[in-house]
Amino acid sequence: MEHIVTDMGCNASIDDRAESKSEKAIKAAVLIQKWYRSTRARLEISRRYSLTIFQSIEYADEQDQAQLASFFTFMLERYAVADTSISPCVSHKADSYLTEYENIEVPDSYCGPRLSFPLTLADANALLHAFKDGQLLHAHYVLQLLCETRRVLKEKPNINLVSVSYSKEITVCGDLHGNLDDLFLIFYKNGLPSEKKPYVFNGDFVDRGRNSMEILIILFAFLLIYPNDVHLNRGNHEDYVINLRYGFSNEVLNKYKLKSLMRPPKPEADREEQAKEGTPAARPSTCAANEHVTRKTRGVSSSGSTELSRPNSQSGPTLKEWKQVLDILWSDPRKQNGCVPNKRRGGGCYFGPDTTARLLERYNLKMLIRSHEFKREGYELTHGGKVITIFSASNYYEEGSNRGAYIRLNPDLIPHFVQYQVRECTDKQNYWERVRTIERSALQTLREKIFAHRSTLTEAFAKYDCNNTGKISVSDWAAAMESVLCLELPWRTLQLHLVKTDPDGKVDYMSCFHNMEIAQSTEEVQPALVETLCKYRKDLEIIFNIMDEDQSGLISFDEFRKTWRIFSSHLGIDAYDASIDKLAQSIDYNKDDYIDFSEFLEAFHVVHNRDKKPT
Repeated sequence: MEHIVTDMGCNASIDDRAESKSEKAIKAAVLIQKWYRSTRARLEISRRYSLTIFQSIEYADEQDQAQLASFFTFMLERYAVADTSISPCVSHKADSYLTEYENIEVPDSYCGPRLSFPLTLADANALLHAFKDGQLLHAHYVLQLLCETRRVLKEKPNINLVSVSYSKEITVCGDLHGNLDDLFLIFYKNGLPSEKKPYVFNGDFVDRGRNSMEILIILFAFLLIYPNDVHLNRGNHEDYVINLRYGFSNEVLNKYKLKSLMRPPKPEADREEQAKEGTPAARPSTCAANEHVTRKTRGVSSSGSTELSRPNSQSGPTLKEWKQVLDILWSDPRKQNGCVPNKRRGGGCYFGPDTTARLLERYNLKMLIRSHEFKREGYELTHGGKVITIFSASNYYEEGSNRGAYIRLNPDLIPHFVQYQVRECTDKQNYWERVRTIERSALQTLREKIFAHRSTLTEAFAKYDCNNTGKISVSDWAAAMESVLCLELPWRTLQLHLVKTDPDGKVDYMSCFHNMEIAQSTEEVQPALVETLCKYRKDLEIIFNIMDEDQSGLISFDEFRKTWRIFSSHLGIDAYDASIDKLAQSIDYNKDDYIDFSEFLEAFHVVHNRDKKPT
């Protein structure tokens, strides 16, 4: 019995120890689970506010663009009068520009694709392989391709109806924004365009990314091969002034030094044809482009092209018609009913589900498929699924920031969404590292915006600091930031990353400018001038592109002085000639009395000292 009792005691002791270990394991697992969930939640908050920062600043830039559109138009017209050879808006036949390819020889040393017209699928495949290898298509073939594409687009009607037969699916792609790898991935997953696989590309092919030119060449090539099965809708970024600001113009000039690639003029047309024309989204001016309007019935519709003309001109559209085109290219859906101006973008409107319902009923449509807006998952359904936003540029703000997507539509018009994400560095990073990379990039972009408004922000802070203590409450700091920057950001959340607070919870508001400086030393330059240049650096790039008559990328000191005088006069900013000259000299690094405006823009990047690499 004793043996049995002792045995039972030992067994009990073993069971107790096992139970104790089990409890510890469970508690440890619960703690790990709580930590994991808490960490994921914090990372998700960081990810969301980072994307909100990117999008808010993007919209603020577009609003600045819209507000300065009249000035850019004035600049274009001013230089068009002085020298029509440098204007993108002169009314000569485009053939005199595009047919320059006949005078451009292709050397024997050229190893890229050699196109023959009419194009074949073999030509398109040759382009795809060449671009994957980083090759450029020779300017001779680029101009010939543009000439042929223009001819085909001019023959298309204003509205194209695309049938969804029972033997076909139609693929709809959204914004690509120069991301060539996304287009390659779409073709890999979905197949190349063909008579059995029609595509609609829904605008915003260019700007921001590095390969806008290659994307256009590929899309134009497939359009020429399958003109009834490849459809290209214009987006708001298919516009000359927008391209000057967001990168496509510079890309073309860096890859091809021929002005005719950038500036096909408006052809002469009779008044009846011109009466049907639209206008660019950015400004009411004369400029050649392809205007596309989409209408969807039983099938998916695409568009042809018209030429753009000046509103209220004798032969062009009215101001009302111009605003309608602007609305088509810039508007966004919203949850609330009604239709109100889109103040965040500075152009177009916000339209509610009631507006969508009336539109669909009036024209007997089933749904509206549009693009134009960044979506984290690559697509979004709104207005009860009646409005679909499709966005095909993955990693739009930063690698890992979002997926891209495209739509497959079957004969019943039931959308099937295919998501993807091009991965380069993201495969080598865990989720935490990817979010931190996105967050750092977003905060740096926001710091640039803050520094560019230093004077105005300092005045706004001072209104809450009646005793000149240098400190205000968090709520007052957030209110001042929003009143100046108007970005609709979660400032209380961001406060931990942007300013210092004391133990009492007061914000040292000037600390939001600490450790920030201009990338290059400009100590002797008028401070207000430096700040203004930071704020309007992208706008100055547009002006420089306009003034750089020979497209050399170099601006003389005289041109620089003239540029700044015009710009400062338009904005009502006082700038002294001595300060302008000092500025020009400070960024003329090689002292050749010319300014490379790309270097100029780099010189006015805002940097954070803690982020600077040691030299």
